[in-house]
Amino acid sequence: MDRLATGEQDALGDLYQRTSAKLFGICLRILNDRDEAEDVLQDVYLTIWRRADRFDAARASPITWLATIARNRSIDRLRQIGRRGERPVEDMDDLADAGPNPFEALAESDDGRRLAECLGTLDERTRGSIIAAFYGGSTYDALAERLSVPLGTIKSRIRRGLMKLKGCLSQ
Repeated sequence: MDRLATGEQDALGDLYQRTSAKLFGICLRILNDRDEAEDVLQDVYLTIWRRADRFDAARASPITWLATIARNRSIDRLRQIGRRGERPVEDMDDLADAGPNPFEALAESDDGRRLAECLGTLDERTRGSIIAAFYGGSTYDALAERLSVPLGTIKSRIRRGLMKLKGCLSQ
C-alpha cells in the first residue's frame, strides 16, 4: 500500500495479481452479472490507485480496506442498474479464489478475533443482519425482503448493533 501511495505503477499490478480474484468474487456475488462485476472491479482499482494515500493501517488491514471498496462500489452499481436477482453464496464455488472469504480472512487477524468476540455479544438476529450486510454483500433492501421485515427495522437493528460493536471494540 505504501508503494501505491507513492504512485508506483508496478505496485498496482502486484496488488491486482494478489487480490483481483477475491475482489471480483465480491463484486460478482453482489451484482450477479459478470460484465457488471468486471466493470466495477476496474472502477475499484482506479479508486484504489487514486486513494492509496488515504489507507490507514491502524484502522484496517489492506484486504479489509480493498474488500470494503469493492463492496461499496458494487452496491452503488446495483442501485444504478437495479437488482437482477441474487444467487445463493453456494453458487459461487466456481470462482477462481479458493481462499477464505473476507469475513474469514478478517477473523484470522487479531482485530478479527476481537471483532468476532464482540459480534458474539450481539443477539443472533442483529449479528446475522450485520454479517449479511457487511460480509455477505446484501443490501438493506434485499435483507429486509429476505427476512420479511420492514426496511426501517433492518436499518435500526444494524445501526444499534454497530453502535454496540463500536462500544465493545473501544474497550
